[in-house]
Amino acid sequence: MADELQYDVLIIGGGAVGCAVARELARYHCAIALVEQSADVASGASGRNSAVVHAGFNNPPGSLMAQLCVEGNRGFEALCQELDVPYKKTGKLLLAFDLEDMAALLQLMAQGERNGCHGLTMLDQDTLRSKLPQVGGIGGMLSPETGIFDPFLYTVALAENAQANGVSFFLGHKVTAIGREETGFAVTAGGRVFHSRFVINCAGVHSAQVAALAGVKGYRIYPCRGEYYILDQIAKDVLPLPVYPVPKAGAGGLGVHLTPTVHGNLLIGPSAEYSDDPEDVSCTKPVLDQLWREAQQLLPGLEKRQIIGAYCGIRPKQTPPGVGGYRDFIIREERNCRGLINLIGIESPGMTASLPIARGVVALVGQSMDLRPKEDFNPQRRGIPRFREKSLGVQEMLIARDPEYGEILCRCQKVTRAEVRQAIENPLGVRTLSGIKYRAWATTGRCNGGYCLPKLAALLTEYGQKPEEIFYREENSPLFTGRVK
Repeated sequence: MADELQYDVLIIGGGAVGCAVARELARYHCAIALVEQSADVASGASGRNSAVVHAGFNNPPGSLMAQLCVEGNRGFEALCQELDVPYKKTGKLLLAFDLEDMAALLQLMAQGERNGCHGLTMLDQDTLRSKLPQVGGIGGMLSPETGIFDPFLYTVALAENAQANGVSFFLGHKVTAIGREETGFAVTAGGRVFHSRFVINCAGVHSAQVAALAGVKGYRIYPCRGEYYILDQIAKDVLPLPVYPVPKAGAGGLGVHLTPTVHGNLLIGPSAEYSDDPEDVSCTKPVLDQLWREAQQLLPGLEKRQIIGAYCGIRPKQTPPGVGGYRDFIIREERNCRGLINLIGIESPGMTASLPIARGVVALVGQSMDLRPKEDFNPQRRGIPRFREKSLGVQEMLIARDPEYGEILCRCQKVTRAEVRQAIENPLGVRTLSGIKYRAWATTGRCNGGYCLPKLAALLTEYGQKPEEIFYREENSPLFTGRVK
């Protein structure tokens, strides 16, 4: 018989929005659980995106997208400080290549000002050349409030802080059934039955399916693939801020852009191709070739030898192929299914807006449930100290305290054994290679784990994992098979 568990609120989906909802609800006296079908949080769009904190000028005035994006942007730096997540306010440049683009930028600027964006500035070609002589274009628009961050670590930090404040996390628990009960819902996931007064549907690309399981039909999500190139740590020498083209009407995204990361890499992407498979995150040569051609228009000096990897994410779009563009976020308690709060179509700028989205969900729960604040809620979370970022004096102190800081396991990123061990011992109990990768940043360098992967695997065996039980991301992704010496 399946385990039977009782909660006040059950959150479905461990992306940034689901984890932000968990953290915000953890401020109050109620029993909260989060179920996620993957072996870790941020396994969907939250871990596969451009890592940009948007300013809010791309979204129609009066929309939830615009309102929550601007609100989220204004509080994002303080939130990252609370959660010990890397963040940098870089600004963002949109490039125009013809007079039609310049006219579109003037419209975007006016729209952004209506949305409450600050400091948007038009640049003529001479000003553009003086600021960034390496880019193309005849002019552009500068958005000073745009930033960059680590989206995977952000989601992990939200989850860890929520857990530290009492939220229960159930990873590897796919929802297969949702039934109605007199006092709420019975949700079957991962061999367990969760009884809950409220169900919060934060399932991203699967949100329409989850809603249908609860009996709410009519929603439709169209998966839209976005592929990216990862370039080496050249951003400091090549590009100090994200550079975008002018968005094209009806496109499925904001266009192929160049984005420096907080770790110093440069991203190219994303593409925008609709797909029938919400799990298809493969990369394809024709699309990557097109990415490269478009990237060279923005930054002609790029060289293919700088490429070190590629990845793909899936946007949960409400607009079908042939229509493109965006439809507004849907965030509501269903009138015909009280207690079910659906979040549908939370695509970009969903991560930027994740905290105000979560506050809105808490307000919806509070309309039917007495939410009493906890006096002992702790909003602070401390991450793994980054040895490579410390001064020589601090490094010596860390090694004196823990000699494992003196052994480098990942040469590309200078990640120590101590950092990897802390990643393995993470509060959520994740023991996959990708879990280590995104917490300690090992295997993310130009050798793609060629040097450190065997060392990481050997360290995992110290925790009782056999080689054949070491997986990259899920149980269907083993790193080893058979026997070797």
